[in-house]
Amino acid sequence: MGDLSGRSVPAAGVGVRLSGVGLRAVPVWLAPAGLTLIVTLVGLDAAQPWRDELATWSAAARPAGGLLRLAGTIDAATGPYYLLMHAWLTVAGDSVAALRLPSALAMTAAAGLIAVLGQRLWDARVGVLAGLLFAVLPATSRYGQEARPYALATALAVLSTLLLVDALRRPGWVRWAAYALATAALGLTHLIALTLLAAHAVVVLGQGGRRTPPADAASRYSSAGRSPSRRAPLWCFLLALVPVALVLTPLALRARQQRSRQLDWVDLVRLGDLAALPGGLTQSAAVGGLLVALATLGAGWLGRRAALPVACVLLPVLLLFAAGLVVPLWVPRYLVFVLPFGCLLAGAALASARLAVALVVVSLAGLLGLPDQVALRRTHEWPRTATVDYQGAAQLIAAGQRPGDAVVYSPRDSWLFLDLGLRYHLRGQAPRDALLAEEQNRRGDLWATECDRPAECLADAERVWLVVAGRQPDPLGAVPGPKGDALRTRYTVARTWPRPGLTIALLTR
Repeated sequence: MGDLSGRSVPAAGVGVRLSGVGLRAVPVWLAPAGLTLIVTLVGLDAAQPWRDELATWSAAARPAGGLLRLAGTIDAATGPYYLLMHAWLTVAGDSVAALRLPSALAMTAAAGLIAVLGQRLWDARVGVLAGLLFAVLPATSRYGQEARPYALATALAVLSTLLLVDALRRPGWVRWAAYALATAALGLTHLIALTLLAAHAVVVLGQGGRRTPPADAASRYSSAGRSPSRRAPLWCFLLALVPVALVLTPLALRARQQRSRQLDWVDLVRLGDLAALPGGLTQSAAVGGLLVALATLGAGWLGRRAALPVACVLLPVLLLFAAGLVVPLWVPRYLVFVLPFGCLLAGAALASARLAVALVVVSLAGLLGLPDQVALRRTHEWPRTATVDYQGAAQLIAAGQRPGDAVVYSPRDSWLFLDLGLRYHLRGQAPRDALLAEEQNRRGDLWATECDRPAECLADAERVWLVVAGRQPDPLGAVPGPKGDALRTRYTVARTWPRPGLTIALLTR
C-alpha cells in the first residue's frame, strides 16, 4: 500500500488535463459533480413519495420530543437522519422536491468526492471517469431522488475513505480527527455502512505497522514533542475509532433491540441473492453487469494498487451476506455505499483506454440504464408495476368529499402506510379519521392505534371513504375483524374506484 503514504500526486483543487491536448484544465470534481446534479434534479419530484419516504415525512414532521419517542420504539437507527430532515423541513418545507433535495445534493457531493479519491489514489483521469460513470448509474438517480439516508451515507463513505487516505499519506492529529468525525457521521446516518471499517482496517494493516514518513521536514515535530506522523498508523487508526465507538455504541445497541420489528419483512439471504446484487444495487441488470465487468478489468490492471477499492466493495458485501445467513438483514439498498468504489475500479479500466473510447463506454452505461431511469421517475416501488397511487386516491377523495365524511383504512398496521399517504397529499383537508384512537406522534410509532369498538366510533358517520390495499372487487368483504363487521352492518358500497395498488370505496348508510 505504498501509494497511500509515499507517492506524490496532484492536489485535489489543482486543475488537470484528461488528455495531452484539447481539454482545458478544470477541477477534477467539477464534471462528475455537475453531471450528477443535473441527472438527479431532472424529474426530482416526478414520482410520488413511496412508503419509505412517507415514513421519513411522518418522522421529520414531528417535534423533537416525538422524534425521541419514535427512536425509543422502532427506528433508532434512522433517528439521526430524521433529526437532520426535521431541521431541513423547518427551513425548506415538505414538498416532494424539498424532501428529496438533500439526497440529490449528497449524491452530487459523492460524485465529486469519487473523482478526488481517484486522483489521490492514482490520477485525475481515473477519478473523473469514475465520477462520470457514477453519475449515469440508475442507482445514483434512484437514491438521489429519495428522502432516505442512503445518498448521504454514500457521500460520507467516500469522504471517510478519502480522509483515511489523507491521514495515511500525511499523518497528523487534525487529519485523524477529521477521519473520526466523518466516520461517526457515517455510522449515525447508516449503521450498516460501518462494515466499511473492515476495509479501512485492511488498508491500515497493509501499511505493515511501519512508521510512515512525514510529509515534509516541518512536520517532524509538534509543539507537544513527537509528531503523530512518527507513530504507527495502526495506533492512530484505533485511537480515531474510540470516539466513533463512544458515539455509536448506544445507538447500535438500541437498534439491535428493535431489529425484529424494524426488519420483520426481510428473509434470510440465499446464494441467489448475492448473484442478483449488481443489478439490485445499480437498479439495472444490464448496467450492473457492465459495472462488474469494468471493475474486474480495473482490479486486474491495477494489481496491488486496487487493494483499497476492492476491499471497500467486497468486505461490506461479504460481511452483510454472512450476517444475513443467520439474521434477516440482507437488503440490497443497504449496500449502495459500495457503488463508488466499484466505479473507481471501473474508472481505472476506462483510463487505460483512449479518452474517446472511455467516454463512449460511459455513454453506453447511460444508454443501457435509460429505461430504468425513466421507470424510476414514474415510481420508486419495486417491481415498478407495484405502484401504490396515494396521490390518485387523495385526489378522488378531495373531489368527492362532503362535510362530515369519515375515512377508514384497511389494513392500518401495514408497511403501506395508507393513512400517511393520504394525509401527505390531502394535508389538512383529509376527512375525519373515524377509527383513530392514538396518532403516530403520540404513540411514538409509525402506525396509529385504532379504537377497539369500531361500531361506536362509526356511529355518527353518514358517509365513509374506505381505502383498501390492493385491487378489491368487494372492498367491504376485504376488511377483516370487528372493523369489517361494523362496516358491513351499517354501510353499503355506493361506488368504487380501483387505483394502482389501492381500492377506494364510498360507503353510505
